Amino acid sequence: MSKVSIQGNASGTGTFTIAAPNSNSNQTLTLPDQTGTVITTAGVPKSALPSGSVLQVVQGTLGSSVSTATNNTWVTTGLAASITPTSSSNKILVTVSGTGYTSGSAVQGVFTLYRGATNLSTYGFTTVYAGSSSTQGGITFSYLDSPSATSSTTYTLYFSLSNSAGTLMFNSPSAFGQGNATIILQEIAA
Repeated sequence: MSKVSIQGNASGTGTFTIAAPNSNSNQTLTLPDQTGTVITTAGVPKSALPSGSVLQVVQGTLGSSVSTATNNTWVTTGLAASITPTSSSNKILVTVSGTGYTSGSAVQGVFTLYRGATNLSTYGFTTVYAGSSSTQGGITFSYLDSPSATSSTTYTLYFSLSNSAGTLMFNSPSAFGQGNATIILQEIAA
């Protein structure tokens, strides 16, 4: 027959009480034959969630347009969000969504992502290109980052003209009015 052992904690000063429910019927609590974490009404602790679980979600928005005429220099769009990872081994999934507009002939606009002062892609993640006049297109991409940090970490979308002269606009108004560009950060358990 198995035995049940209740051990006190030498550094604790409180009293741990096991109380029976207010019931008129017999109840049996069967413990699993394995170690683990007990789920309570307080929820599952983040440390007990399996690898790949989403631990927290943060969103940043930009409701105005921003433009640049700078060639081959990264300029912030102002679209940013900050997250504080709960473990340095966890990853951050970044998803960006908005619109890009180029004005001019043979103008190419490039978008990249910064973590703090670090450019996560030298050549950019996505582009919008105008062949002979101007064009507007969706700017959407995802990136899985390993910041190796437990301090507040900021991700910001930057953009630049990569060739010729013209204007590049982010979060440009459409026929349906000004929308909101978004950046979503998800902490993923390692």
